Amino acid sequence: YKSVREDLMFGYITRPLADGRTLLFASPEKAIIDLLYLYPFYNTAREMEELRFDDYFLHEELNVDLLYEYSAKTRSKALDRRVRLFLSSYEL
Repeated sequence: YKSVREDLMFGYITRPLADGRTLLFASPEKAIIDLLYLYPFYNTAREMEELRFDDYFLHEELNVDLLYEYSAKTRSKALDRRVRLFLSSYEL
């Protein structure tokens, strides 16, 4: 279990349940930001590649501009570096 600062609670999509309740799901871009934020030991190109993200998704569906926007919202230079490393590791 990990905690996230309240100001980092953004980038979620509401999904309805059959009983009328709703759940919040992280967008793919927010899920990547959370991963790199909560697990800073992913800090080399090899470690990024070993995450084994789907190349088709990354190149066809990932919103790179949104990923940069979310990274900027965290105001973390270290996270910005990991995001750039992530993107270069997957040639994005």
